[in-house]
Amino acid sequence: MPTDQQILTAAYQAFNARDIASVLALMHPQVDWPNGMEGGRVHGHEEVRAYWTRQWSMLDPHVEPLGFQLDGTGRTVVDVHQTVRDLTGNILQDRRLQHIYRIEQDLILSMEINQD
Repeated sequence: MPTDQQILTAAYQAFNARDIASVLALMHPQVDWPNGMEGGRVHGHEEVRAYWTRQWSMLDPHVEPLGFQLDGTGRTVVDVHQTVRDLTGNILQDRRLQHIYRIEQDLILSMEINQD
């Protein structure tokens, strides 16, 4: 069985490669995901696919995990370095933040973004 860190490392690699199918394969069919671009949340594979397809048609985000830890509730907290560029390569954001995941039975159930 893969560890949560292995699951999430694979998810970040697939996201950065724009391999939606591979990321979705790591998610629960009813995944609860933040819409960091427009606000709110999306639910399920098709909504996540539609959100990322829209996002990647306007922006070029790249997210590198820097460290993994468990919080007191069993969620996995990932410190990440996020760089967002426009489609011509200009940097729009370059920051560190946290992604907080709930994983059960080797599938990502939800993610939250902590921008503090």
